[in-house]
Order: sequence, then C-alpha cells, then structure tokens
Amino acid sequence: MDSRTRVLTALRREEPDRVPIDLGSMPSTGIMAIAYARLKKHLGLEKGVVRVYDVGQQLAEPEKEMLELFKVDVISLTRTLEPCGPGNERWREWFLPDGTRCEVPAWFNPEPDGAGGWVVKNGRGVVVSKMPKGSLYFDSVYHPLEKAENPEALKDYDWESHKVGDEHVSSLSRKAEHLYNNTGFAIHFFGAGSVHEAGQSLRGWSNWLIDLSSRRSLASAILDRMMDVLMHNVKKYVEALKDHVQVIGFGDDLGIQTGPQVPPKTYRELLKPCHRELFQYVKKHSRMFVFLHSCGSIHDLIPDLIDAGVDILNPVQISARNMEPERLKKEFGDQVAFWGGGVDTQKVFHVGSPEEVYKHVKKNILVFARNGGYVFNQVHNIQANVPPENILAAYRSAYENGFYPLKPVGSPSI
Repeated sequence: MDSRTRVLTALRREEPDRVPIDLGSMPSTGIMAIAYARLKKHLGLEKGVVRVYDVGQQLAEPEKEMLELFKVDVISLTRTLEPCGPGNERWREWFLPDGTRCEVPAWFNPEPDGAGGWVVKNGRGVVVSKMPKGSLYFDSVYHPLEKAENPEALKDYDWESHKVGDEHVSSLSRKAEHLYNNTGFAIHFFGAGSVHEAGQSLRGWSNWLIDLSSRRSLASAILDRMMDVLMHNVKKYVEALKDHVQVIGFGDDLGIQTGPQVPPKTYRELLKPCHRELFQYVKKHSRMFVFLHSCGSIHDLIPDLIDAGVDILNPVQISARNMEPERLKKEFGDQVAFWGGGVDTQKVFHVGSPEEVYKHVKKNILVFARNGGYVFNQVHNIQANVPPENILAAYRSAYENGFYPLKPVGSPSI
C-alpha cells in the first residue's frame, strides 16, 4: 500500500496496512529548527541546510532524507521544491537563537530591538512581531482592529488584501499536480483559513472574547466581513486543488487547558455557522477531507465540529481536560479521524527516557488506531528541548507498533 492510499484508508476510518505517519505536513505537526538541527547532528546528516519555513514558530522544513527515515506518508503542498544553499534568491542566511546557521525566507528581515532580541516591522514601520532576548519564537503583537468600537470602524480596513490572488492559486494548482503525479505522498494543504483565530488576530485575544460575549453586533459585523474573504478564498482553493489534494486544513484554536475558550452556546450561535458554511462547501464541491487544527480541551465542542463538517481533528491535546485517548476514541472514533495525540509534548516528550517515550507512543496508538481513523503525530510541534533520542524513539515506535493487526503493549528494545 502506498502512502497516499494508506492515508486515505485511515481517514475513511478503515484499517490500512499500518498507521500513517506525519512530520511537518502543516505548521502544527512539525519540528522546531533547533531540535531539527540537533537531530541532524545526532544522525550524522551533514548535507543540506536547516530551512526555517515558519519564522514565527521557528519550524524547520523536513528534508527528503528525514521524510524517508521517519516513514512519512503525507507532505505539505506549500513545502519548497527548490534546492537549498547559495544562489537561491528566495532564501537567505540567518542564525537560530542557539547560534545554529539556517536559511529563512528572503522577505524575513528582523531588526535588533536594542535589548538582545528582535522585532519585525511591516511596510509602515509598525512592529508586528517580537522575539525578546531568551525567547525561541516571534510572537505577534499587532492587531489592526484593536481599537474598533463599532461596526462603522470596520469600513476603512483593507479586507480585500486578505483575498487570495489568481496567480498564487494557479501556482498552488501546478504544484499540487506535480506532487500528485510525481510522488506517492498524500498531499495536505493547510491554509484554507480560520474564523475564531482570525478574530483574535484582528482584535487581540481579550477584545475578541469580549466581542463574542457582550459586543455581539461588532462581533457579527467582523464575522460577516471575514466570511466574505474566507468564502472567496475557499472557493478558489477548492476549484484549484480538488483533483490532486487529499486534505484541506483549517486552523481555529477553540480550547484552553481546562475547557473551551468560549461556551458551547456561544460557539453554536456565532462561530459554528461560519465553520459549517466553509466546511460544507468543501464537502459538496470536492472529495478532500476537512482537517481542523484546534488546541486545548475541545471535548465539549467536538459534536458540533463533527456536525459542521470536520473529518479530522488535530492536534488531539491528550493532556488537556477530558481529552484522554480512550474517551475520545470511544465517544467520537466512529465519526471523526484523529491526527496527532501520539506523544504528550507537555509532560512526556522532553522529560521521559527513550524507553518511556516508546511505550507511551505504543499505548496511544493501540487506542487511537483501532479500526483505523488515525494518523500518527505528536501533540503539536516538536519543541526545541526534545532530545534527538526521544524523537527517534517516538517515530520508531509509531512505525514498529503501527502495523495491523495491532499488537498488545509489551516491552520495547531500544
């Protein structure tokens, strides 16, 4: 069974030959560049370069050799195809916070903040993100509609700038056709949009939560404007990608550690109609599976997400309240596929021994992968402090223990 067939079989909630594996098919299933560089050094992989494709989260793009080593079955549509190194004008040299040489997009031009950190400014000179001294990420700090007080204040915002252009969509279409015809990977396009997160980005976290709870007219006006953009984009993406892409991804973090960010009633009244319109359009006009990335404890929202049209849930934050693997699989395993949840990145991945990580992964696979409906990945990205030995143990366990019929838990030999 090739990788594409393997992934599609799992997403239909059937058992393929083995559990499909993901590493880096979207910006929450990958690996931080510092961890990636250490992993390459540990493995003795001297060729190539650490390429940081997501500068905010400082994520590395896994190279072909790494995809092969980890038996990866799915790749990102937006991954680069051109070689690394000098002469490539799309990329330039930079250095990670630990001093490791890397490549970053040529447009990425951070400036020293005068205190040992970095800032990124937009074309008007406004600081939009920061990496303070000692930090490992660039955090967004700019919310263009932060001071809006009523729907009238939305008229002057450049909503059209968020609509995807035909040239970009055509480029994605050509790339999707190339990957479909020249590789056996399942293809994942993540970037179809967000609703709740878009509101947070425009307004700021606190403002947006208050909008949803007590400034409903403003929240509704923003959602109307956003949906005009989102539906325009989704229609373009679906038409361009439907013949070659298997998974289309949306991102909306709806949970915190202990429960949903907003009450289920608020979600149903304001956010779910937007999700339903987006997801159902995809389902009515293509065969692509709808992937939703949503961190935290979202147990109480899962029935509504499924009803709205979600086929796949990620990152499956098993350390959050009511998100235990057994509970999720029992309650929702016959309705939705799980993509993630294989390694607890909060309490296990960076502190456990390789043997503990191996057994932890095997236990989670035995729960999530029963009767199909599972793609292996850790809970969110591999962080900078995860030892290479633990990364190898996790992905080795996912491969060795992912063959059907699944084997009972036993003692690994690392």
